[in-house]
Amino acid sequence: MQDLLQGYKETRRMLKRMHKECQGKYEVTGRQILSSMIREIEWVIEWLETGRRPGNRRGIERRASYQKEKLMDPIRMQAFVARSTAGSPSNLSEWQRQQIEDALCVLSERERDCYLMAYGECFSHAEIARLLGITKSSVDTHIRRAQKKISERLTNSLFLVG
Repeated sequence: MQDLLQGYKETRRMLKRMHKECQGKYEVTGRQILSSMIREIEWVIEWLETGRRPGNRRGIERRASYQKEKLMDPIRMQAFVARSTAGSPSNLSEWQRQQIEDALCVLSERERDCYLMAYGECFSHAEIARLLGITKSSVDTHIRRAQKKISERLTNSLFLVG
């Protein structure tokens, strides 16, 4: 990573030198192109140095749960729950269905129910709590645990590769 960052910094120095040398020699468009390249390189360097997208106020670790990356494609999860066989483009192959089953097999019954209701049937956490007769914080906890278990399963299972 440090080698990559060092390479970008060297490229920035070279571009700045070229930009300074071309003042008055070439058309304005050549200098504009170099200026644009310098801005892009500086953007990448900032991202590499801070670990955050430049211009964002918060990193991904500080985002709300609905803004974070989802572990599975919501369309696939909804097709899995619906078990539809019509000519929908969201139908799953048997292999995809087995992959989802394998990822969900590590969950307890309550975690599985909460996870499938949240991501497969698109219920809010409050609706899930009302339907299951538990508190909203319990639903949050079950879904958080389920996401952690599925994430670990996705990284450790050879079956889920590809």
